[in-house]
Amino acid sequence: MKKLPPYYKIDPEVSAALRSGLPVVALESTVITHGLPYPENVDLAKDMESEVRAEKAVPATISMLDGRLLIGTQDKELSELAQDQNARKISVRDFAPAIVQKANGGTTVAGTLIAAEAVGIQVFATGGIGGVHRNAPFDVSTDLGQLAQSPVVVVCAGAKAILDLPATIEKLETLGVPVIGYQTSDFPAFYSRKSGLSVSGKADSAEEVAKIAKAHWQMGFSSAILLVVPPPSEVALENDEVEQYIDQALLEAEENKIVGQAVTPFLLKRVSELSGGKSLRANLGLLKNNAKVAAQVALAFSTSNIRTV
Repeated sequence: MKKLPPYYKIDPEVSAALRSGLPVVALESTVITHGLPYPENVDLAKDMESEVRAEKAVPATISMLDGRLLIGTQDKELSELAQDQNARKISVRDFAPAIVQKANGGTTVAGTLIAAEAVGIQVFATGGIGGVHRNAPFDVSTDLGQLAQSPVVVVCAGAKAILDLPATIEKLETLGVPVIGYQTSDFPAFYSRKSGLSVSGKADSAEEVAKIAKAHWQMGFSSAILLVVPPPSEVALENDEVEQYIDQALLEAEENKIVGQAVTPFLLKRVSELSGGKSLRANLGLLKNNAKVAAQVALAFSTSNIRTV
């Protein structure tokens, strides 16, 4: 592990696991601060950590509390963060102000990637990445740029369905980020198992994912491996149904002049309301499933001694 700035605080269990080469999975925290109300957000955070532990890996929920970047967030800290109505959304541009102002916040995909790479965590589970927004091709999430430069396996259900998925995939291709389908050749559409879009490669097991990542990094590339996992069939929604909810939510966002970082939380909440909670059920199901798959991949790295080069 390289020397870290003083703003990092690594949980003792996570630190010991990293030193011993045990499997560790990073988990982001905007789902806690901006995804669900209290106490459902804490319950989800603990459920995701439990999924990781069930696969014999160590969870490391990454967050910011009092200006310290936590690599591994204790239950008490999770509860405090989950109840903070003023918690910030911490992406690349937000770290320095949050540190200086001793703020609390949830790390986005990009923010979590930075922290995971810094401490040597090779696998990260999230729900869906950010991407190119619909009807606004200039609005591109920082997640994509960070994926291009962080050698971490990112396990997700594709990009958030509220985004322009074809444009997001094209941007990932431009940035040289491999998009690997986990037991699928179809890019999942977050709430739905299929989008009709192709991935750049397919892996049938956690061990194969680890080997693909090793080969990619040994070639000298420094991007992430985006491992896209379809949501479990028992909670997945049909694509056409979801599109109806998204169209309505986008219209309302425009009418209410919602812009910037407020767009995604608004759309996800509104889609949940319009679907009668079905999209939320899918979201929770895929998050826990992604944590499980990520732990299996982390274990494959650990048992095969595959490391970033």
